[in-house]
Amino acid sequence: MRRTDVFGDGGAWTGLALEVESRGLPGLRLFAAEGRILLAQGERPVLLAAVDDDRCGVGFRRTDAYRSVVPPLRAAAAREAAGRPDRWAYRFAEHLARAADGPLHDGRWLLSHEVPAFWNHRNLPPSAHWGEMLVEGHPDGYLDWFVHHGAWEVLPLRPVPDHDDARVKAYRKQARDGILPPVLLWWVSGLDCHVVLDGHARLAAAIAESVAPPLLYLDRTAPGDEVAAGTERAAREYEAELARFAELRARHGDAVPDGAEIAGSVLARRLAELRTGARPTWAWPLPGGRDEWSRVAREVTGGEGDLPG
Repeated sequence: MRRTDVFGDGGAWTGLALEVESRGLPGLRLFAAEGRILLAQGERPVLLAAVDDDRCGVGFRRTDAYRSVVPPLRAAAAREAAGRPDRWAYRFAEHLARAADGPLHDGRWLLSHEVPAFWNHRNLPPSAHWGEMLVEGHPDGYLDWFVHHGAWEVLPLRPVPDHDDARVKAYRKQARDGILPPVLLWWVSGLDCHVVLDGHARLAAAIAESVAPPLLYLDRTAPGDEVAAGTERAAREYEAELARFAELRARHGDAVPDGAEIAGSVLARRLAELRTGARPTWAWPLPGGRDEWSRVAREVTGGEGDLPG
């Protein structure tokens, strides 16, 4: 797996690009069948979901079968990498590359510590609203896209431990000391939310201490051929825009700008979006279709079969 640092306009580190090869089928993968979703880790069902078109949301059930793709983090590592999301990104990328039961598959990915734009536009201060952003319900729950506009909610893949849990108590001290390791989130477009890949106890600790948890976001990004084609198209449009400004200057004089600043900023935004913009999460057709989903649901629910909605 190739890793490349990604930097923002001001030169600050914003993320780590990952290029994954020779991993066609991930260990943690989504299956889809006619409005039904199954998230499985190996042979274990982790989460079942049913899209509710009438109410604009999705009912789900977690199974307690999820196992983190990152081994326990030592306190010494937390102190050593405190305030360095780039170090944590490399560390998590190494674990994701080695994990046979993780979500990575062939293609390009991004591990970023920047808050997604759809959280920014809601102006939600994370330290004050994390209880509100966390999806409640175990084993059953409901993601209401209509009320919460989707996207900004966070769904733990297993129950978040209580505030008096021993691990949470240890992490609460790290949160107070400002050295809490980041929580690893994965964007799942079929659910229209992030799920927690690692850091359930760290998330509980941050909420208990009323601090914003440090975060790293894992997203699938555009494949290389799409980036190459998009780059060529953006370059042609940039050159065409410069030619248009040159024609205007020839007609109206030097009072007309040369267009380099305007067209250049547009080009930079497009190239950044090509390199780092999130793409929909891949889902594989579920063998057996909806009947198989219903069979797994009956097993998971003890014969009930229905999910909230």
